[in-house]
Amino acid sequence: MSAELHGDPHGGHGGAEIPHASMRDYTIGFALSVALTAIPFALVMTGALSATLTAVLVMALAVAQIIVHMVFFLHMTPRAEGGWTMTSLIFTIIVVMIMLAGSLWVMSHLNSNMMPMAHDTAAMP
Repeated sequence: MSAELHGDPHGGHGGAEIPHASMRDYTIGFALSVALTAIPFALVMTGALSATLTAVLVMALAVAQIIVHMVFFLHMTPRAEGGWTMTSLIFTIIVVMIMLAGSLWVMSHLNSNMMPMAHDTAAMP
């Protein structure tokens, strides 16, 4: 009861401080998310760069977008929750890198082994 009188709504249990975001933070996050979606789309649709460079840029921008979402929408900062959110961020980045590299490896392998060769289609009756 005395904790409530002194302005502690958690009953003196020392609840974790929840970071709050302003409309400005959400607007910046939204604008960055839109840009980080539009840039890879434009790169792929225009074909302005080589396929390898486009793939690398799309992966890099995907990782950047994940970080933007974690910082601006999930409020994961080094100060929040005693640094545990930074550990979560690092773990998420590692998992995403493994998934992206694995996905590209699988798609490349399937492309080289499943696409018909030009000389195979000419020999078919």
